[in-house]
Amino acid sequence: MPDPNAAALDFLLSRRSRPAKTLVPPVPTRTQLRPILTAAARSPDHGKMEPWRFVVIEGAAMTRLADLAEARGIALGKAPQDIEKARNQFDQGHLAVAVIEIQKPSDKIPPIEQTYSAGAVCLALLNAALASGWGANWLSGWVSHDRAFCEEGFGLAQNESIAGLIHIGTEGSTPPERPRPDIDSITEWRDT
Repeated sequence: MPDPNAAALDFLLSRRSRPAKTLVPPVPTRTQLRPILTAAARSPDHGKMEPWRFVVIEGAAMTRLADLAEARGIALGKAPQDIEKARNQFDQGHLAVAVIEIQKPSDKIPPIEQTYSAGAVCLALLNAALASGWGANWLSGWVSHDRAFCEEGFGLAQNESIAGLIHIGTEGSTPPERPRPDIDSITEWRDT
């Protein structure tokens, strides 16, 4: 019989992202953020390729990215509400960690597995921040997929993309619980 980690399982069964717009200062210091990043980097990584890296966004970088999101939205002809939403992610943010996916050439590890690993890092980072007592939310949006935004905003190379933007701060208000998946309706059991 396995020896369960009841506290960890209870956390996972009750974890809840916090809406990014409700996150307020204070935010983690660099010293406080380091173990969160370390926990995220322990994610599954087939082949030990580290197909991801982190960019911590704070201070004036938030304002610069908000301005860039607006400029890119205008250039792309996005609807005003879409531009505002993209801009607000950075205007209202106080600290975020961009998880950058790096597609590395490999004969053994297909690109999709590298993408899955980067996604696992996003979730692990989110959960590590929540487990550390911070509020956190994983965002993306159209700016995360706009090549010009990625290159100008983050200096990404052609083999890099944004897997997620994890906003971290102090929980300003407790969000209401939301409906969760019905496990019976999404689970199939096979024994033959």
